[in-house]
Amino acid sequence: MKGYWVVKVNVLHPDKQKLYAEYATEAVKKYNGKFLVRGGEQTTMEGKEFKRNVIVEYETIEIAKEAYNSEEYQNAKKILGDEKDRIFAIAEGVE
Repeated sequence: MKGYWVVKVNVLHPDKQKLYAEYATEAVKKYNGKFLVRGGEQTTMEGKEFKRNVIVEYETIEIAKEAYNSEEYQNAKKILGDEKDRIFAIAEGVE
């Protein structure tokens, strides 16, 4: 079954976010991930408001986890540091 990165973000530091996105994209590409949602318009209907949404599809949940734990992605994550406002989940698809 497919695996997904599901991320909701409030950008605190646009300069760091831009650099992070460049590095994170390399990790996504390396593991053949496909961006399904990357920013764009959104409306929060319930819960905490997050301004940015990202969904990345991978062939399997195992690959999604490998991509997250990869050196490439962990280096990208370091750019943001500890000061970030986001939720990052890895979810298994239904098909």
